[in-house]
Amino acid sequence: MTLTQILILACAAVGIGWLKRGRSSILLGLSSLVIYWLQPDQEPVNLMYWIPSLTIGITVVCWVITSTPEVRGWRENRLAMFIVAGVVLFAGLNRYFKIEQFFVVETPRAQWIVLAMFVMAGVVFLLAKVKSQPSYLLTLAIIGLVVMLVVLKLPSAVARLFDALAEIRGKDPGGMIGISWLGFSYMAFRLMHTIIDRRSEGLPSLTLAEYVNYVIFFPSFTAGPIDRVERFVSHLREPLLLDREGWLEAGLRFFSGLFKKFVLADGLAWFALNSVYASHLQSVGPSWILLYAYSLRIFFDFSGYTDIAIGLGRLIGVRLPENFKSPYLKPNLTQFWNAWHMTLTQWFRSYYFNPLTRAMRTAGRPLPEGLMVFISQLSTMILIGFWHGITTGFILWGIWHGLGLFIHNRWSNWVRPRMPAWGSSPTGARVLNLSGIFLTFNFVSLGWSFFNLQDPSLAWRTMLFLLGIS
Repeated sequence: MTLTQILILACAAVGIGWLKRGRSSILLGLSSLVIYWLQPDQEPVNLMYWIPSLTIGITVVCWVITSTPEVRGWRENRLAMFIVAGVVLFAGLNRYFKIEQFFVVETPRAQWIVLAMFVMAGVVFLLAKVKSQPSYLLTLAIIGLVVMLVVLKLPSAVARLFDALAEIRGKDPGGMIGISWLGFSYMAFRLMHTIIDRRSEGLPSLTLAEYVNYVIFFPSFTAGPIDRVERFVSHLREPLLLDREGWLEAGLRFFSGLFKKFVLADGLAWFALNSVYASHLQSVGPSWILLYAYSLRIFFDFSGYTDIAIGLGRLIGVRLPENFKSPYLKPNLTQFWNAWHMTLTQWFRSYYFNPLTRAMRTAGRPLPEGLMVFISQLSTMILIGFWHGITTGFILWGIWHGLGLFIHNRWSNWVRPRMPAWGSSPTGARVLNLSGIFLTFNFVSLGWSFFNLQDPSLAWRTMLFLLGIS
């Protein structure tokens, strides 16, 4: 998002925060409009319409299969249905309105839009007629979301898909190399959270407006954090007061986020390590400065957007969860991951790491503890790498952190009983803390080479050069 877009959204958030009635409906309409407005440029141009429309369509379908019959009534949801359909239709008719500041004017022809809306309405109607959704339908929804996430993270898969579609239509391949689907990574995890919780009967009853607002809530749609639906809806139903303290809280988070992102992160980008700099490293000392600049840049960029989202949410009356808690000041890698992108790691802990660990512990022939720790930590971090993108660089970054977490776990278990007295003294604790912060920060910084330099050979050469090995 640009600074202008953020400021416009801040004004909209203030307006919603002042509302006494109709807050949920206005928020639904605005969030639906925003995903069209912020959708990145894409070729073919029609994708810029179909991608946001699919976002809304998939969300509505997931609401139907996760909702209970008592909240699917027409009376409770008709306004939300009209708002969602109206936004989809309004965005599609921009070829006639030609509001270029809002959305692309080369939208599909009206008949295709109306046909797509009728098909979606039919699907929703048929699903809504089933009183209790079968568990296999929920399982298929999760599989479908995972498959879509994998395909979108694999440019080669997208290219093959569009080549096949072009062949079916009798046209030449367009050379598509990827799809820019705004917010899909965060949206998919929110949807899977609700589907998994419905399977375990832990999902609260939600109206269509509440569900869609949770999934596409505009302050956090593009960059997180990944809130839990029960927490979000409790604030949506009973918004936090925007009193003097609320204004101060929202303002501090919002403007600190702007400063982090547009001053610190963008300023550090001028000399942070990148592929060009990495190809011409000559001296070890300055090279570490470039690496540290990238470490700080990525922190200020991510945490800056989080602060902006939290500030905007607070203006609306919703307190979003924290996502970063001084991660570079943590004395070990485990604490780092408890403070870095916290909502993402909590999601993986709840829906992958803990179930996998329980399954291995309760198996007929349990694995040795060390092997269970190795498998669970390494696979979790590889999946987090996949979430960012299915490339060799992200996989190696996940392996780097998975091995680091495993080594720290084994080292902690070995050293804890062997030096309890020294570690408990004030001096010893201070030395351990400071040395741990230093080692953890440098370990994480070196790992960013795989994350930043997507050419694995260049990343490896850079790490060896920084360590003085080559």
